[in-house]
Amino acid sequence: MISGKLINLLVYEILEFAAFSIPTLVVAEQFASAYHKTKNSAEKTYYWLVVSVSIAYVALIALMVWIPVKVLLYKKHHLCTKIKQWRPPLMMCIVFTTLPCFGFSIAVTEVQKNSTLSQKFSMPESLPDLPVSLVLTSLIIVDIIEKLRKYPLKGRPIKNEDPHIHTTNLQEVKTVTEQVKPNEVAKRTPMPRPRTIAQNHQAGSAIAEEPPFSSGILRTVARRDKRAEIFVNSFIMWSDTIEMLRVSGHPAVFKSGWLYPVYIFSYISLLRIIVIPHKSLLSSLGVFLQDFPFIFVRISLIAALGPITPVLGLLKNILVTLSYLYFNYLTTFRFFSTNETSF
Repeated sequence: MISGKLINLLVYEILEFAAFSIPTLVVAEQFASAYHKTKNSAEKTYYWLVVSVSIAYVALIALMVWIPVKVLLYKKHHLCTKIKQWRPPLMMCIVFTTLPCFGFSIAVTEVQKNSTLSQKFSMPESLPDLPVSLVLTSLIIVDIIEKLRKYPLKGRPIKNEDPHIHTTNLQEVKTVTEQVKPNEVAKRTPMPRPRTIAQNHQAGSAIAEEPPFSSGILRTVARRDKRAEIFVNSFIMWSDTIEMLRVSGHPAVFKSGWLYPVYIFSYISLLRIIVIPHKSLLSSLGVFLQDFPFIFVRISLIAALGPITPVLGLLKNILVTLSYLYFNYLTTFRFFSTNETSF
C-alpha cells in the first residue's frame, strides 16, 4: 500500500513541475498568436513554430536541469544540509520560467508596435492580465509547497517541529564562590536596589500577558495554524510586486519605453524569493531589491505619466525604506542611541 508520505511527495512534485512548465507554454502561445496576426496569413506556420520551440525548450530544461537537480537533492541528503540560505526549486523557476515569460510579454508588445499592418491591427487598450497572474501564481505555489514540506497535512502539527523555532532550557548555574563559601557570600550580599519605573513596567508587562482562551467562541476564533499562515503570508509578500506589474498593463506604459524598467525592477524584486524564509538577510533584501528601487520607479512614472500607480504604494516603499535604515543603522550612532523610558 502506498504510504501517505509518498503520496504527498508525488503531489508536491507534480504541482511544482506544473508551476515550472505551464507559464512558459501559455505566454509563448500568446506571443505566437500575436505574431501570427501580424503576418496576415491563413497558414499557421509561424504559430506552430513558436509553440513547438516553447515545448522543446520546456522539455529540454526539464530533462537537463529540473529532474537532475530534484533527483540529486533526494539522493544526496548531505547536500540538503549544506544548502541553508537559498532554495534551488525557486532558483530554477526564477531563471528558467519567470525570465522567459517576461521576455515573451515584452516581445508581444514589440511585435504589435513594429507590425507593418499597424493600420489594420491596432494596439490593444490594455495588456491581458493572464501572463502576469499565471507567472506570479506559479512562483507562489512553489513557495508554498517548499514551506509545507516540513509540516504534516493531517492532524495538528507538533509545536517543536517548526525548524524556525528554537527552544532553550535555562538553568540557574551557581558560581564557584557560591558553591565553595555560600555562607560568606550571603553575608556580603548587598541589599537589592529599588527597581526603576522602566524595570517595573517591563516586569509587569511580562507577567500580565493576555491569558489564552480556553473555551467558548473566542477559543475557536483565536485558533492559529502555521500551515494556514503560510498561504496568507505567501500571497501578501508579493502584493507590491503584483501592483507594480499591473501598472505595466496601462496603455501609457506598455505603448512606451516605461515597460522595460517596470518589468526589470519587478523581476529583480522576485529574486528575494530564493532566500529561505525567516532569515535575517530576507528583510534587507526586501528593502534593497523591492522597496528602494520601487521608490524611483513610482516617482518617475507619476512625474512622466501621472498618477497611474497608487500613491499608497509609493508611501509604503518610502516608509519601509526609511524605517529600515533608521532602526538598523541610525540608532547605532551616539545621537540616536540615548536610552528612553517607555510608559
